[in-house]
Formats: sequence, structure tokens, C-alpha cells
Amino acid sequence: MKVSSYDRVASILVALLVLVGLAVLILFLIFLTTRTYPTQTAVPVILEEVSGRGDHAAGVARDLEAPGLDELNEEIEPELNMSPDTISEAISSQSTALANLEGAMSVSSGGGGLGDSRPVGPPGDGEDTIPRYERWEIQFESSDLKTYARQLDFFKIELGTLAGGDKVAYAKNLSGAPERHEGSTAKEERLYMTWRDGSFKEADSELLSKAGVTPGPVVMQFYDPETENLLAYLEKTYAKDHTIGQIRRTYFGVRKKGNEFEFYVLRQEYRSVR
Repeated sequence: MKVSSYDRVASILVALLVLVGLAVLILFLIFLTTRTYPTQTAVPVILEEVSGRGDHAAGVARDLEAPGLDELNEEIEPELNMSPDTISEAISSQSTALANLEGAMSVSSGGGGLGDSRPVGPPGDGEDTIPRYERWEIQFESSDLKTYARQLDFFKIELGTLAGGDKVAYAKNLSGAPERHEGSTAKEERLYMTWRDGSFKEADSELLSKAGVTPGPVVMQFYDPETENLLAYLEKTYAKDHTIGQIRRTYFGVRKKGNEFEFYVLRQEYRSVR
């Protein structure tokens, strides 16, 4: 038996088809692997809480005119000079400017109206909410100081203490080579918290000392805005059908997640809002 010319041509055509098909497949794979696909970048959502009356005078009703002297006795709370010890015992967290730690009350004269019963804040009604610095409580858990320092660094939390005058001494990168710097209280707008009790209060003082900062009577934890927004998101997710105005207190915990850490909500307490 001999191979005919037909067989030769047919085998050549089949071989060419296989080669062409293989070449097309390779080109198709190259096209898929080198193609750039447009991606949508997620826009970060900042959870803001609006509650207040703007610049209207504090009072008991909805009157444009400031309260009279008889109402002022009930509505004005004196902002007395507070010692650091008093602050430490009175609050567990605070988000207002540090300059507000000191103040003085001065009353000149009152109007003839009843003032505005809405809470302090931007113009408008807003929701009757308890401020974050009053309703948030964070509970850390750690077996040693190094792990605790890693937790603070992971959440971008800086430690700070009053350094005299209008200065605050800060310390960051607490688990590595600590960095120390100072800033003005007037420019500090971050959420900050102070310990009410527990051994971590001494731990913060020790970490400040390692960074070359002499800890004062009040040691504060300053939270990055991104971390604050994360806590607000966790709180809102946990609340489900409850509004922010119904939340009396939210307790956060810290737990390990692989080689990292994460915040989570331990529990919430609610209140009735009219």
C-alpha cells in the first residue's frame, strides 16, 4: 500500500488547521490576560449625625428671642474650670475641642422670650441623639503591653496628654520606634477618649513614657476619623431597626482576626425617644 497524493494533502490540511487553531487560542488567551477592565472605586461613606438648633438661644420652647433672666437660671450650666482629676472621673470619652476643658460663665442680660428647646448643633430640628463621646465605650483585651500597643497602632490611635498651656504631647507608632510630637489644643478636632478605670490606664502612661512623653493626670486616646467612621458603621449595623437617637450606649470590643485586629459591638442599650 502506498500513500496517495490525496492522503498527503488531507494530512497537511489537518495539521494546518490544528496549528491555526492553536495559534488562535494562544492569541485569545493573550487578549484576555492583557486586557484592562474598568473598575469602580468605592466612595467612602462618612456617617454624620445632625442634631441641633444652630445659633439659636438655648431655652425651653421654640422662640426666636433669647430666654429671660428667670429662664436663664434653669437653662445655663456654668462651665467651671475643671481639674484633670475631675475630668478623668466624670467622662469616659470626649470629642469636643480640648480648648473646651476650661471655661468661665458670664451672664450679661437676658431677653424676654423662651429660647429654643432643641439641642446644640447645626440649624434645623435634627434627631435627638446622645453624642458619640457620651454613648460609646470601648473595652480592650490584651495579654501583654506589646500586643496592646499593636492594637493601638493598627487602629491608628495616638496617645496624648496635656503638655502645659495650649499644647498636647502625642505619641504614635507605639509598638515600634515611638514617635513624639506636639500640637495645639485649638486645632485638635478628633474624637478622643479617656479611661475611667482598669489596668489599661497605667498601660497608656507607660507607653507614653517609653515615647519620651511625661504622662499627666489625664491620658487621652485620639481616634483617626477613619476609625471613628468604622465604629459608627458597626454601631448602625448592629442597631438594625433602631435609630441612632434610640441608642443610649454602645459597647465595643476588640478581637484578633488572623494577624490583625477588629472592632465589634458587644452590646447596646436603648432608650425611648418621643
